Amino acid sequence: MERILLVEDEASISDPLAFLLGREGFEVQVAGTGGEALDAFEQAGADLVLLDWQLPGMSGIQLCARLRARSEVAIIMVTARDTETDVVGGLAARADDYVTKPFSSGELIARIRAVLRRHPPIAQEAVTVVGAGRVRMDLQQHRVTVAGAPVALSGKGFELLEVFLTYPGQVLTRGRLIDEVWGADSAVADRALGAQIIRVRRLIEPDPGSPRHLMTVRGLGYRYDP
Repeated sequence: MERILLVEDEASISDPLAFLLGREGFEVQVAGTGGEALDAFEQAGADLVLLDWQLPGMSGIQLCARLRARSEVAIIMVTARDTETDVVGGLAARADDYVTKPFSSGELIARIRAVLRRHPPIAQEAVTVVGAGRVRMDLQQHRVTVAGAPVALSGKGFELLEVFLTYPGQVLTRGRLIDEVWGADSAVADRALGAQIIRVRRLIEPDPGSPRHLMTVRGLGYRYDP
């Protein structure tokens, strides 16, 4: 039985969709947020992720990139956003297909089956190690090494470093980092993010006072240079 991870925060949509997929012979797990989806994927894997664009906190596009950093699992974006720019953005994030709302149940099932035919089963082969430059993270074992040496990093610091390794070389705004690590609805002050940045630098930088990898981009945010 092929396993689908359905990422949708509105029960009025996820409940009937999960019922439809179950009726078609799929095993379905539902996640309401990007964080829940990542946890579910790490624990049980999936053959295909059906992913809503509009999610609380981490967006569907951001979640797609996080999944792609660790796996080649099949991904279909499902969204009401149907402009050419939106479609290109979804495909640029390496989604395998892009379905716009409203859609018929027949169309969605046909697209799911078409994508699954192009993807061999990989649920037990999900990538659990991400890295860039001298830093490596084992997501399953929750371990971090810097130049081959283990370092102690857990909690929000671990999640923050994972985001940087997912987007090496990209400028990430403070707001986006807070969204991805703490969630958009979190009342996290900038100083909480700043404290975690200092903590991560102490572990990955040869000289934390003069960072070469986790760089501050004034007026914007931060960038990880491998």
